Amino acid sequence: MSKEFEIVREFEVDASPEEVWEAITTGTAGWLWPMEYEPKKGGAGPYGSTVTEWDPPRHLTGRTENAEGITQQTLNQLDHVIEPREGGGSWVRYVHSGILVEDWDNQYDGANKHTDFYLHTLQQYLKHFTGRAATFATLDAPAASNTPGGLEVVSRGLGLADDATEGATVRVELPGAGQVDAVLDYRNPYFIGLRTDEAMYRVFGRNHFGAPVGVSVHDFARGADAKKNEEAWGTWLTGLFA
Repeated sequence: MSKEFEIVREFEVDASPEEVWEAITTGTAGWLWPMEYEPKKGGAGPYGSTVTEWDPPRHLTGRTENAEGITQQTLNQLDHVIEPREGGGSWVRYVHSGILVEDWDNQYDGANKHTDFYLHTLQQYLKHFTGRAATFATLDAPAASNTPGGLEVVSRGLGLADDATEGATVRVELPGAGQVDAVLDYRNPYFIGLRTDEAMYRVFGRNHFGAPVGVSVHDFARGADAKKNEEAWGTWLTGLFA
């Protein structure tokens, strides 16, 4: 049964409206995944969307009807409003809305929780890496990770203590990077975020929503290689869930 949804978030950042605009239009590899917008109203956007508002650096809206390859949704819209904050920085309002046509509760719950993680990662990017080019890599763990404890298996495999809390500096073993000190910038039962001086590592507990655990790497180091990152994590995850 089709049903509308709306997810609304508002937050403040120290970055300028121009820096926020760049992050959500051309810098998406640094915090989400690479996307391209044709820079004009009526232009083409990601996943077959159309740009319905293009007002740099204040307002961006993309709207998709009958998104390609997505059977659970018939309408999807992402709206971003950016305003300068008195004294510097920006206020951002983000609205994700649309129509879900099946598995509504699970799909909405997943989108709602993912929104918080993605926007947190955007804020981390704006605070620590704004303007830096990122090499993006992403992959799913084996199907065996789609179990209630899948995220915890990855967490412990990284060497992350069960009692480590957000904001702590932790010693972890990162595939392709070895033992490093990282900031645990996000942690709840659904997601893990780790940040080093050169990269952000995101672990998605999609096992809670009926899918394998996912990993993304936003690598800001010079000479970063997406294929090598994917191979390192893929080999490690395959062994972890063998």
